[in-house]
Amino acid sequence: MTIEYSTLAAVDLGSNSFRLQIARVVDDQIYPLDSLRGTVRLAAGLTPDNFLDEAAEKRAIECLNRFGERLRGLPAHAVRAVGTNTLRIATNAPEFLEKAETALGFPIEVIAGQEEARLIYLGVAHGLPASEENRLVIDIGGGSTEFIIGNRLKPLKLASLYMGCVSYSLRFFPEGRIGKTNIKQAELSARLELQGIAGDFSREYWKEAIGSSGTAKSLSDVLEQSGFSQSGITMEGLEMLRAHLIKVGDVKRLQLPGLRPERIQILPGGFSIMHAAFRELGIERMNPAKGALRQGVLYDMLGRFHHKDMRVVTTNQFMKRYHVDMAQARRVEALSLLLAEKLVRSMQGIDAEHELQHLSWAAMLHEIGISVAHNAYHKHSAYILANADMPGFSKKEQARLSLLVLGHKGSLAKMFGILHHPADLSLIFSLRMAALFHRSRADVSMPMMDAEATSGGFNLYIQSGWLSKNPLTSTALKEEVREWKSLEVDLKLIESKR
Repeated sequence: MTIEYSTLAAVDLGSNSFRLQIARVVDDQIYPLDSLRGTVRLAAGLTPDNFLDEAAEKRAIECLNRFGERLRGLPAHAVRAVGTNTLRIATNAPEFLEKAETALGFPIEVIAGQEEARLIYLGVAHGLPASEENRLVIDIGGGSTEFIIGNRLKPLKLASLYMGCVSYSLRFFPEGRIGKTNIKQAELSARLELQGIAGDFSREYWKEAIGSSGTAKSLSDVLEQSGFSQSGITMEGLEMLRAHLIKVGDVKRLQLPGLRPERIQILPGGFSIMHAAFRELGIERMNPAKGALRQGVLYDMLGRFHHKDMRVVTTNQFMKRYHVDMAQARRVEALSLLLAEKLVRSMQGIDAEHELQHLSWAAMLHEIGISVAHNAYHKHSAYILANADMPGFSKKEQARLSLLVLGHKGSLAKMFGILHHPADLSLIFSLRMAALFHRSRADVSMPMMDAEATSGGFNLYIQSGWLSKNPLTSTALKEEVREWKSLEVDLKLIESKR
């Protein structure tokens, strides 16, 4: 089914700022209509044990309430909200996200660092003229910095490092004082982080350097308007700015042309990271980009609607990487979707297409753990899905796939207390049945079957006479009845002519 929207919206819950971008879609292009911004400083609200404090939560909720008012009336599929580094590491992120989603009125996905990098590159690349040369894109955020080497619209290398303009400013310049010692400490810390990726992102792999988001734009504006650079960010300009920062000695006394008031406090941290990146990666000049994460989210949404979903690409890549038996995966997928179709569509308030799509991915990936070990492979599969970098998937989506795959085999007692989504039981039931009936891993004739949800569990209707001719499957199904009882779910096997 093709879905078309004339308007899309992206919400970026960054560690420094929250941003909303609303755009109009014309063919395969996106044209900005409206944007909102709030300086929330979410990363500044993290305590030493990574607990998001009440003041930061309040700032965030107030901002999201404003965004929610602007988004009111847009359909759910036309809005995508993503959370970045601070929400990746905050210990109380789940509790905060419940309140945040209520304020915004839409679900919020927390994305992994590499997924953030991929979306940043997508946003940047769409705003640049076509080039045959590789480009390096650096995005210094509030809590993390992303590095991408790409060509045209395709990212080739992705990295995300735990250092950002807010976190570094708080760590090395807590009172806003700038001196030779602490600026050197900040730069050395950033260079140590960079050494792990310097070999893969060095000058030999790219032709042009691009900086996205606030830090790069602020530094470019400051250098140009201060006369430290004729165009963009240069190493010479950064050295001149460094000397000026040390001379002034305190952010409270900084009066730099081109520097917005809300960025003064976090300039030292962002500068230190940029200076370190120039030195470690051999950058001589960097130009600021127009696009960033929110634009990447918009183009990624557009791709999904036009059947160019990155999640499909990732699923296919994982099947190849982990040497999945394609024929078996297709068998299990087909039967699980057949059983789940009626179950899911009978549920109120459920996006059936969304649920069936997740079941399809789970079926295609349920055996990736066999490449680790055949024994308890479902646990290996679940671990990979929960922890691997999976471009296109949010952390919540990965956790959901991991849960479905974990439940498709073995004892069901392990699932007690961890099934929270209304459709979880139906999807796991469908996947377990499909894997059980296709245990032979061959193209054998399947019986006519159907499934329905009852007040206490499930009824599985099987073609009359088939079970007596297939005693192995019959025995396995009787064991399934006992397994489901461990979850207090009644499974009834009913032989039927229908």
